[in-house]
Amino acid sequence: FIIADTPGHVQYTRNMVTGASTANLAVILIDARVGVIEQTRRHAFLASLLRIPNILVAVNKMDLVGWSESVFTEIKRVFETFAEALSFDNVEFMPLSALLGDNVVHPSKNMPWHEGPSFLRYIEEVGVPDDLDDHHDRFPVQWIIRPQSAQWPDFRGYAGTIASGRIRAGDRVRVLPGNRETTVTNIWIGEEKLEEVVPPMPATLELADDIDISRGDMIVDPNNPPRVGNEFEAMVVWMAEEPMRVRKKYSLKHATRDARCIVKELRYRLDISDLSQDASANSLELNQIGRISLKTTKPLFYDRYEECRATGSFIIIDEATNNTVGAGMIL
Repeated sequence: FIIADTPGHVQYTRNMVTGASTANLAVILIDARVGVIEQTRRHAFLASLLRIPNILVAVNKMDLVGWSESVFTEIKRVFETFAEALSFDNVEFMPLSALLGDNVVHPSKNMPWHEGPSFLRYIEEVGVPDDLDDHHDRFPVQWIIRPQSAQWPDFRGYAGTIASGRIRAGDRVRVLPGNRETTVTNIWIGEEKLEEVVPPMPATLELADDIDISRGDMIVDPNNPPRVGNEFEAMVVWMAEEPMRVRKKYSLKHATRDARCIVKELRYRLDISDLSQDASANSLELNQIGRISLKTTKPLFYDRYEECRATGSFIIIDEATNNTVGAGMIL
């Protein structure tokens, strides 16, 4: 397992977004003595925003409430009521005592009323979605490889990391932005030839036709291409001390493509403690979240974040400092 520990305080919202952006499971810890608090709601909302497919609500310190089933049931009820407004695919609840080890590795003898698995068994068996057959081919081009050596005099390959789908030798593909279609003749990792490549493997694709391809272009499924455009809406988490300003120009990085952008409009600022929307807001402060409208200087090849995290996300960069100031999820 790769574990990212994200603090719960509001000033660390950006840390959680960074740590959880590629997660397949979020464990939301709740103190059984205090139940669902603002920090719980904030983490639940961010897990929903980031489309983490599995949520485990772990009610800890059950030993301090006398292993009470009614306390656990009430916490579960309160969380489920709040979560009705969120987008979760799979939510599980688990009582445990980390201090005494109850329900951590083995089922707890102190809580015979809980029939679910232990924590360790759950995380070992939880289903992890893949980005293969249920998703369309997306291969952002990172680098053009032309060795021009005696061994490889005419070789031309396109290196990158496959973002979703499954690309096989012999597949028909489309190259964006030119919309040229061609065939994948060979797939390489180093000097090893493969029959197929799947996420998150880095690879080099060799194509049948000589097409003008540059870094930032994308090789995609011709039957299910991504959206192409330079205007879109997104949810953004602001990560900088300097507030986000409407009409200000920034740099944007999406997959391997770089562009300049302008924030056209802030639709609303979200209060994640109660999910209320402030449509009168005109800026986002550090750790605040809002829905914005963006325009870029050149077209991007994107999907909705809920369809593909790799091609549905981007970062915003301050041109003056080169610091990452925002993280966005395309709607």
